[in-house]
Amino acid sequence: MTLGELLAPEQAPQALTDVKISAIARSIGRVTQGSVFVITKKHLQEGAQLAHQAVKAGAAAVVTQEDLHLGQQVLVEDTSETYARLCANWFGRPAEKLKLLGVTGTNGKTTVTHMLKGILEQAGYRCGLVGTIGNETGKSALKAHNTTPDAFELHSLFARMVEDGCGYAVMEVSSHALDQGRVAGLTFEAGVFTNLTQDHLDYHKTMQNYMLAKRRLFVQSKQAVLNLDDPYAADIAAGLPCRKATFSIRTGNADYFADSFSPHPQGIDFNLIAPQGKSRVNLKVPGEFSVSNALAAAACALRMGIDLSTVTAGLNAFAGVKGRMELVPTGRTFTVAIDYAHTPDGLKKVIEAVRASTSGRVVVVFGCGGDRDHTKRPLMGRVVASMADYAIITSDNPRTEEPKKIVEEILEGVKGGRASYTVIVNREEAIRYAVQNAKAGDFILLAGKGHETYQILRDGVIALDEREIVAQALKEPQ
Repeated sequence: MTLGELLAPEQAPQALTDVKISAIARSIGRVTQGSVFVITKKHLQEGAQLAHQAVKAGAAAVVTQEDLHLGQQVLVEDTSETYARLCANWFGRPAEKLKLLGVTGTNGKTTVTHMLKGILEQAGYRCGLVGTIGNETGKSALKAHNTTPDAFELHSLFARMVEDGCGYAVMEVSSHALDQGRVAGLTFEAGVFTNLTQDHLDYHKTMQNYMLAKRRLFVQSKQAVLNLDDPYAADIAAGLPCRKATFSIRTGNADYFADSFSPHPQGIDFNLIAPQGKSRVNLKVPGEFSVSNALAAAACALRMGIDLSTVTAGLNAFAGVKGRMELVPTGRTFTVAIDYAHTPDGLKKVIEAVRASTSGRVVVVFGCGGDRDHTKRPLMGRVVASMADYAIITSDNPRTEEPKKIVEEILEGVKGGRASYTVIVNREEAIRYAVQNAKAGDFILLAGKGHETYQILRDGVIALDEREIVAQALKEPQ
């Protein structure tokens, strides 16, 4: 393709319009002969140096926000948005051939996207999926590296979805992706807001910045589906030009709401009440937070024109997602579940759900990620100490931090709480201890890792599958 074909005609300098482009690169290590090299915002300070390196490596054009006095430069207002547009054009703008549904929020994104996909498939549509635990193109399942991929990978996924015959693409849209322009230029048929609680403040610095990043999804959406139970919903809705709908598990004032909850060990049943009518949903995942996730998916699907009976059938068929309240077989009189809960609010909701169906102790094994928001560590400790019966504080993904230091920060919130606790820094040992000391009726919650089958340490990544650890611990003498 030529640079003129990849860029809007007014953006391509006349001298470069017909230049053949062989590849798109935003990393200097990926520049090859004939590439267009994009200097991303985080590298603007070293832009001149990178540009000269790119030209030396064979770049045919350099996209920049600052005048670098290069003959090959393309000067733009926002290199992140331009990069996304280049990637879309490179693949023939496949997103325009799909109905995009985006889900954003601190918690629930993965579950809601999988519920939505199930409902759409129940309705007879082939549906692609982009998210934390994997990407699906309609005929293939692919590994995910980020919740929302880099724009080049994202548009390549869209292209494969179109090739595989998908009509819809359901995707998790992270605050990082929105802030960094990875989804720039996309138009979503609907955006869904699940909730907003403390997370990622190491990146966004303030909750206001975090909220504003999430809000960008709805500026790009034809309609917004918002959780009325979350206090940030009003801030997100304010001034949006698109159509809006609300859902709630707390009030009947929402467009879509639930009542008559009936929790049981295998899940929770509830009435789904919508403008289209009323139906009884038998959800196979526990907790009121699961009802909220189901409402989010149902409201979005109903706004897409899917009928209520199909929506209900899709939710009834939903069997859960790996690492989201995933029950691990034990063959014993106690229960073990794995969940991705890694925020104070996420832990609170999961423990509430566990408590409702547990006759024995609620035992929580958890830690906090390294090189991430330090301020939530004592908050997570306080939640567990106030709600669980027993806590085992351990490592999550410590990354470059000292695991013991992370534990000490968690303990600031644990000490003085109602729960008894112990510290076992090695996560595998902590899980073994929990299983081998379980009592009849106990519910052991392994929180934080969810779908992950690895642990990120200072020295590298090691294999760590909590399911395998539980299975091995069950074979060992009590």
